[in-house]
Amino acid sequence: MEHLYTAAPVGSIVVCLDEMGPQAAKSFPGQQLVTPAAPKAELAKQEIDYGRRGSGYVFGAFQPASGAALTHPYDRRTTTNWVDFLGEVDAWIDPTVERIYAIVDNLSTHSAPDVLLFSLLHPRWEFVFQSKYAAYLNLIEPWWKVLRSLALKGRRFET
Repeated sequence: MEHLYTAAPVGSIVVCLDEMGPQAAKSFPGQQLVTPAAPKAELAKQEIDYGRRGSGYVFGAFQPASGAALTHPYDRRTTTNWVDFLGEVDAWIDPTVERIYAIVDNLSTHSAPDVLLFSLLHPRWEFVFQSKYAAYLNLIEPWWKVLRSLALKGRRFET
């Protein structure tokens, strides 16, 4: 797999695929402005909202060579949603690319019969399964960490 990252065959592209989740759409205290206390020395009050507003999964594709990324939220992690996301990735990648090497983990959803049918209908796709207990081999994992820390951490989501 390391050879695919460093020297992919000419006319091919490497795409790291995975899902992140479940992610809860929740709010955090302290995200609203607190009005200053009135002159009679009242304490400033802030209502704490720990409300949960649903959860879901974020499916992602990351191209290590260019740094381009594609994400899409789904309510659940199902084979149907995974195949739908693969279709989105296929449309996202330049149609002139002859071969797509998709780096995925060994989740059962990634090797379901519907995914096999997808690969038969899309002959330019080749799935490369990383070793068990070696998540670090899929370069989307560090990208997920950046997404969590810079885009999701401490943010308020209404839905």
